Order: sequence, then C-alpha cells, then structure tokens
Amino acid sequence: MAGRFAPRPTRTTVRGGEVAVPAAAAGLPRQAAAPARVRRWVPDGPLDLGLVLGPLRRGTGDPTFRAAPDGSVWRTARTPAGPGTLRVRRYDGEVAGEAWGPGADWMLEQLPGLLGAADEPDAFVPRHRVVALARHRRPGLRLTRTGLVLESLIPSVLEQKVTVDEAYRAWRLLVRRFGEPAPGPAGTGERPMWVMPSARTWALIPSWEWHRAGVDDKRASTILRSVRVAARLEQAVGMPPEEARARLEVVPGIGPWTSAETVQRSHGAADAVTVGDLHLPGIVGWVLAGNRDADDAEMLRLLEVYAGQRHRAARLILLSGHAPARRAPKMRRVDIGLL
Repeated sequence: MAGRFAPRPTRTTVRGGEVAVPAAAAGLPRQAAAPARVRRWVPDGPLDLGLVLGPLRRGTGDPTFRAAPDGSVWRTARTPAGPGTLRVRRYDGEVAGEAWGPGADWMLEQLPGLLGAADEPDAFVPRHRVVALARHRRPGLRLTRTGLVLESLIPSVLEQKVTVDEAYRAWRLLVRRFGEPAPGPAGTGERPMWVMPSARTWALIPSWEWHRAGVDDKRASTILRSVRVAARLEQAVGMPPEEARARLEVVPGIGPWTSAETVQRSHGAADAVTVGDLHLPGIVGWVLAGNRDADDAEMLRLLEVYAGQRHRAARLILLSGHAPARRAPKMRRVDIGLL
C-alpha cells in the first residue's frame, strides 16, 4: 500500500481481498527446514502479496492460507501432481517461493501466474476519482491466477445464500476433518495447515457431516455434482473465462455468481464482475452514482466504462473503503448443525 495517509483496512476493503501481511525484514529470509524446492522470480512492477493473494483466503482461520509474522504468505493446494505447500516472500525486489510435497514443482511453475504475471494492470484506465485514488494507493494490486478450479469453486458454493461467517466455518470444519496435513513444516506445530480434500473424498462425505458443518442439502448437492465431473471442470482452466463459466454453469446449482467468483481466482479474469450479490450492486451504485439502491442491471451500466476490466474496477471500489451506511440488520446467521 502506498502513501503515508493510506486508509486502514475496513470490512469493505477486506471483502475486496485485502490481507494484512507484515513487512518483511531486510535481507534474506530465514529458510524453513529443508525446503523441497526453491524458486526466485523478479516481478516487473509493484507487487503487494496481501492484495494479490488475499482473495484466496476464506476467513482469518482458513486452514489452507496463512499470512505469517515474518512477512511471508503460506498456501496449500491440491495440484494435478498432488498436495503441496507454498511459502512466498518478497524482499530486495524479488520474490522467493519455497514448496513442499508432491505438488511442489507444479506450484513453483505456476508461481508467476499466481502473483499476477499474466495480469495487465496498466490496461486499466480509471474513470472515477474514487477508483483512481484506490488504484493510486494500491499500486501492487494484481489479479491472481491459480490455475485450479475446484479449490475456488467449492468454497464459493459454500458461500451461496449464507453469511460469510457461516461459509468460512463450514470450509474450516470440512477441510480439517476430511483434508490432509500440509506437506512440509506447515503441517506441524500448534496451528497446522491442511490441504483441501480430493474430489473423491468430497464425494464420500456423509450427509450428517455436511449437516454438522452447517451446509444445507442444496449446497452439499451442488458440491457433490461438481466433484463427480471434477476432471472436466479442471479442464476449463485452459479455456477463456467466458467459456469456462459456461462449462461451470452446466452443473445444476452453479449460476453466474458462483462461476464469476471462481474464474476471478482460477483464471485471473479481469472482466468477470460478480452479479447476483447481495451487497455489491449497492456499494458500486453508491460509490459511482450515489445510488445505494442500485441493482445488478444498474451496476453493470455503471461499469460499462470499464468493459474488459469490470472485476478490477469492482475490487478497487471495495478497496476504497467507501460504502453506504447500513440501514438494516445484518443477515441472520442460522447454524443448521444445531438443529
């Protein structure tokens, strides 16, 4: 984040994918015990690890993501080569990646894309003062591309029609109960990290475990239908974002909201604006036109000037921290696991 008077993170900016990553200490980072693989990469411009990787975190207790006090970001993934753990840290103008597990080579190969190497932030032209200011304050914002579909699709399905607290809790419980310990040092200690379950494991989760995690039958059924065609969905990584979304939406229960939330992460889709969201249209309408009652149609009309970059524009609007004051109670949390 640039600027002496940059605003502190708010609920709105956190929703825009901002994760507080402590500044790295000067000099070389302390190496973790016996890293299996190491790669160094020099970005071609400003890079903020918290902003780039923030959208991959599902709540502060996400067992697959961690921002460490030493300025590094840890993440686990189930890659085509198997489970892996990645530690990323920036220092002295370059990025160092360390990886463990069967998926280590794959994760390091994908490291530049994960950190936005394929993104084109300079193609974005701000048309509103608030958007321009948000961009100026966060020059290190790039759109991540994970190259993995299921790891973004499943938590997005869990977030359908419920509060984020409910969705994050379900993700934590299911990953810790049915996932596997992260390879390398992240899988040990007082707060071990976990790798999300395989497609087959998701398919074998008993109905009562979904219930205990607070996941209703509709969302659980959508996930079960998705993992049965996991290979076909993962192939969508090689498609343009719109074609990938069309493939995802063939699965009953996956609509425009879920497909957009998925390809934003798996493809780094700069134009995949989220429609069907409860709050986003009102925030965009308020910031760009003073209209807190804007619907999806009005939001898309306002974002027309950012065609090709509408998702980036929406993220910058969220990161600006501007939002209409709440005038209704928060959405009620219902834990079906207690029923």
